[in-house]
Amino acid sequence: MELQELQTHLTEWLNEAITAFQKVPGSAVLIRYVRSSYQNDPVRSAIELVLVIFFIRYLMAPAYSTSKQNFIKLTDDEIDELVDEWTPEPLVPNMTVLEEMESEKLPIIVGATGPKSKLANGRTVTNLASYNFYNLNANEQIKEKAIQTLRTYGVGPCGPPQFYGTQDVHMRAEADIANYIGTEGCIVYAQAFSTISSVIPAFCKRGDIIVADRAVNYSIRRGLEISRSNIRWYAHNDLDDLERVMAKVVAEQARTKKLTRRFLVTEALFETTGEMNDLPRLIELKEKYKFRIMLDETWSFGVLGRTGRGLTEAQNVDPTQVDMIVGSLAGPLCAGGGFCAGPKDVVEHQRLTAASYTFSAALPAMLAIVASESLHVIQENPEATLGVCRENIRLMRAQLDPKSDWVICTSAPENPILLLVLKPQVVEARRLTAEDQERLLQEVADECLTNNILVTRLKGGPITTHMGLKDNVYTATPALKVCVTSGLSKKETEKAGIAIRHAITKVMTKKGNNKLGVPTA
Repeated sequence: MELQELQTHLTEWLNEAITAFQKVPGSAVLIRYVRSSYQNDPVRSAIELVLVIFFIRYLMAPAYSTSKQNFIKLTDDEIDELVDEWTPEPLVPNMTVLEEMESEKLPIIVGATGPKSKLANGRTVTNLASYNFYNLNANEQIKEKAIQTLRTYGVGPCGPPQFYGTQDVHMRAEADIANYIGTEGCIVYAQAFSTISSVIPAFCKRGDIIVADRAVNYSIRRGLEISRSNIRWYAHNDLDDLERVMAKVVAEQARTKKLTRRFLVTEALFETTGEMNDLPRLIELKEKYKFRIMLDETWSFGVLGRTGRGLTEAQNVDPTQVDMIVGSLAGPLCAGGGFCAGPKDVVEHQRLTAASYTFSAALPAMLAIVASESLHVIQENPEATLGVCRENIRLMRAQLDPKSDWVICTSAPENPILLLVLKPQVVEARRLTAEDQERLLQEVADECLTNNILVTRLKGGPITTHMGLKDNVYTATPALKVCVTSGLSKKETEKAGIAIRHAITKVMTKKGNNKLGVPTA
C-alpha cells in the first residue's frame, strides 16, 4: 500500500513538473529537440546531459580565493636575500676579445658614402666596404629626383601599406621592377632583410615541406624558422644531392599517401660563399618533382645579366618559370627596402599575409623613387654602369686571386663582392682555427686601413637557428670582403688590389703569425 502511494505521489509530482516546465517559454522547442535527438542519436543526448550537469555544477561551485592566505608570506630579509641571489640573464652575450678589438677600431664615415670617403679622424680612404657598386648615390639625376620627392611627399608615409601608407610612387616602383624583371607583378617591402623572412611564412605553413641549401643566409633561415614547416637540407650548391633529397620527399609522400605543398628555397648568389647557382638545373628539378621555387636574388639583382636583371637573364631562363623572385633595393640601386616579383596571385596574396608588409610602415617615397630612377639609369646605358664595374672586378681579381700565395677568391667571376678566404693548405699547415682566421683577417683589414684602403670581413663560424633547425649547422668560412665599384678608375682599382695583396702578405709573414713557417702555396 505504501509503495502504491509513493508511486502515485511521484507521478503527480512529475506531472506537475512537466506542466510547470511547459509553461516556460521555448520549452516545447527544447522537448522536440530532445525527442528527435534521442531517436536519432541517444549517445549524443547522454553526452549533452553530462555537459549540462557539469555546467550547472561549475556555476554553483565556490569561487577560487585569491586572498593572501594562499601565498607564503616572506619577511623583508628573505625578500632581500632572494633579490641579491637573482642574476638576470644578459640581453646579449659578452663580447669576445676579437669583437672588442674590432669595435674599438671601427672606422666611422663622415658625410656621403662614395668611392672616396672621409673618416671621422680626417683621413680620406678608398672605400671598398660598401655595396655602392655603380656609384649611383653620386648620380645628379637621381639626387635631383630624390630632393623633389622629399619636398613633395615628406620624409615617410607614417602608415602601413594597403591602409593609408601606399602612395603612387610605390605603385610605380612595383610596376617598374616587374617590367624590368619580366614578371606579372611585384610587391615592395620596407626592409630588405625582412623580405624573404616574411615571404617564406606567407606561403609555407606547418606540415609543408621546404628543401633548402645548407648555406642559405640568415634572413632565409629566419623565414624557415617562422614558417614551422618541415625542413630538408641538401649539401651546399650540390644539385645532385638536391635531386636525391627531392626524390626522397616525393617517395615518402607517395608511400604515406600524404600530399602537402613542396617548396625549394635557395640563393642566386650565395652571401656566405659568393658562388653562383645553376638556375636551369633548378628549374629542371622543380618541374620534375613538382616543387615551387623561391629564389633569393638579394645579391644578384642589378648585378648579373647583360642589363642587371639577375640570374634569370644571366643564365637565359624565363623569369615566369620562377615562382617567387625576392631581391633587395638597398644594394646596387642605392635605395632601400626589398621586393618579391612573380605571378599576380602570388603578389596579391602577400598584401594581407606577409607580416613585414602588413605590420610595417611603407617604404619612404624618396627611396621608392630612387629605386625606379636607378633602374632607368642602368637600363639606359648598361655598359656605363655594369660594364665598367665588371672590368674593375676583373682587374681586382687579377691582383688578388692568382697572385696571392695566401688567399683564394670563392666568389663567382661576375660577383662584385670578392670573398677572400685563406687557402686550405695554409690553414692546414698552420693548424688555424676559425678564431685564428678571424684574427688574421681582421689584422689584414687594419693593415689595409693603415694604407687608406677600407675593406671589411665576412664573419665566420656556425650559422644556425632554433625551433627545428638545429640539425643544420653550417659553418661559414671567415673571409675578407672586398666590394668593387665602378666609381674608381682602372688605375685606382689595380692600385687598391696591389695594396690589399701586400697587406695580406705582410700580416701572414709577420713573426707572431707564422706559427709553423711559410708554407708553399
